Amino acid sequence: MPKMKTNSGAKKRFKLTGTGKIKRKHAFHSHILTKKSTKRKRNLVKSTLVDETNHKRTLLLLALK
Repeated sequence: MPKMKTNSGAKKRFKLTGTGKIKRKHAFHSHILTKKSTKRKRNLVKSTLVDETNHKRTLLLLALK
């Protein structure tokens, strides 16, 4: 059976941390920023972790499971 391919979109969007968690960026920070508050835009810049409920699915996309 051939190797499982990594999802090209997922490999651009997610990074693995040293402890095995998956880092992601926030959505809604690319355009239409005038109506969003400064605090909201500042918080969208920071990266966060993928939720535990989506962890297994994301690992499948990255062909790590």
